[in-house]
Amino acid sequence: MRRVTRIALAGTATASLALALSACGGTSTSSSSSDSKGDKGLAIAYDVGGKGDQSFNDAAFEGLKKAKAEFKYETADVEPTDGETDADKTQRLVSLAKQGYNPVIGIGYAYGPAIKAAAEKYPDTTFGIVDDSTVTSKNVADLVFSEQEASYLAGVAAAKATKSDTVGFVGGVDVPLIHKFEAGFEQGVKDTKPGVKVLSQYLTQTAEEGGFSSPDKGKTAAEGQIEKKADVVYAAAGLSGQGVIEAAAANKVWAIGVDSDQYQQEALAKYKDSILTSATKNVASAVYNLAKSVEDGKPETGIVRGDLKTGEVGLADSNPEFKSDKAIQDAVKAAQEKIVSGKIKVKTS
Repeated sequence: MRRVTRIALAGTATASLALALSACGGTSTSSSSSDSKGDKGLAIAYDVGGKGDQSFNDAAFEGLKKAKAEFKYETADVEPTDGETDADKTQRLVSLAKQGYNPVIGIGYAYGPAIKAAAEKYPDTTFGIVDDSTVTSKNVADLVFSEQEASYLAGVAAAKATKSDTVGFVGGVDVPLIHKFEAGFEQGVKDTKPGVKVLSQYLTQTAEEGGFSSPDKGKTAAEGQIEKKADVVYAAAGLSGQGVIEAAAANKVWAIGVDSDQYQQEALAKYKDSILTSATKNVASAVYNLAKSVEDGKPETGIVRGDLKTGEVGLADSNPEFKSDKAIQDAVKAAQEKIVSGKIKVKTS
């Protein structure tokens, strides 16, 4: 259920954002005030991997770009730092709120404690957090997705595409969020073709170990699954997923991307013919919609969920080979209709 409350825009503070952020991650882009309305709008703080991951963080940046273009205000996007603490994250968010940015969004569940602390300090600022539904502050929007539903469809596609009857799943970090991807994928595979074997591997136990930011780890994991005959490999691993895609391309098997439509990502162009599809979630839309709600004077708060029914998760069809495969398309369409209608309940763990 979406809860909405009215919160006034935060006032502009006088301290320098660049100086305030120097100790806890720099601003990667920020518009000049010369083309703004004289106030500050959306600010995002990236998850591990930062901008350029061709996935989760880049999707958030697309939402920021849309808000900046439409509302003509100043924006900021801030990179994480290696080995940072919750206190570092809190300082980053507080610095943005102090400067008058509104809303301020933490990209990724790791921002949970920091969002809660910053929201308490700045009750007149709207905060958002992507992929965390546990922050219950009155001025926080929990932007969450039913990733398991898109992953189920990825599993259907993988089961229809495999010739070896072995597919792989590579998770970035062994945490409940990524368990949702794995659970949905495996259920989709098994419901479609029960005899298919699913190989699963997590790269690290914690994000600090690089599970979401190490393409080399993703590549090694995928190569191991391919050696065991996996001919479709699905990665839910942020930046590490680029290594999975690279390994799939080198071994002429299919990769399934995640979060963004990775077939369309310029940095992955040389591998795109090996990207069968991507299980997408519209982080860009969630980020933009929160910014719009603040601009309209009716900030979203509470849990704001995107799923197959709302169209905010799904399966990309940019690859012509995927789009023209009638068997895959029919199977995916049938599965989607059953999930939306409630006939299929997708597991989250």
